[in-house]
Amino acid sequence: MADSVHDLYNLGEKLKDQGKYPEAIEKFEQAVAADETFALAHFALAVACGKLGQHEKAVTHAERACQLEPGDPFSYTALSVTYQRAFAGTQDRRYIHMAEDAMARAHALQAGM
Repeated sequence: MADSVHDLYNLGEKLKDQGKYPEAIEKFEQAVAADETFALAHFALAVACGKLGQHEKAVTHAERACQLEPGDPFSYTALSVTYQRAFAGTQDRRYIHMAEDAMARAHALQAGM
């Protein structure tokens, strides 16, 4: 049994690394349920959900992570990648524009650092 959100996250990462995405998602969701502000778990959920073709859910978690860490350029770079993967999986062109906007935001944040 995991003792903390970090333990849940670490278990999820191990499962994700083994390709056990449904099990990893379960651990990441438990971590987010225990601490909704744990941005790293939201990013991990975005990756794992994307691997399973759950693109809307992946986007939701990546966007939430950006809301939690709005000043971090990496957050927007990861969001851009999530949008790109959502486009690849759905062919929904709006994701391309969203990916470009997120990358522009990442660059703007980097320039301001």
